[in-house]
Amino acid sequence: MNWVILFLAGLLEVGWAIGLKYTDGFTKLWPTVGTVFSLIASFLLLGLALKSLPVGTAYPIWVGIGAVGTALLGIFLFAESTDVLKLFSLALICVGIVGLKLAHG
Repeated sequence: MNWVILFLAGLLEVGWAIGLKYTDGFTKLWPTVGTVFSLIASFLLLGLALKSLPVGTAYPIWVGIGAVGTALLGIFLFAESTDVLKLFSLALICVGIVGLKLAHG
């Protein structure tokens, strides 16, 4: 169950990272409220997951989910670049996430 909690925390990290773009420097109320909510919920869920998962495994996975998810949404929502090096680098992060999960067991 803690892996599910960690995954949800990572998705919420994507939510607040993308939400930052929509806050327009925290000048728009509802995007700011959603971003702050996602930020707090992401940290709370990460904290819950860390009760039973090692920090050296859980934190990098959380960051990786957030980084890959944010980069992919940046591509789809904001027409950011899709050059080969960027996509290859994102694939390497995914391999790292899977490797950390497999190493933990």
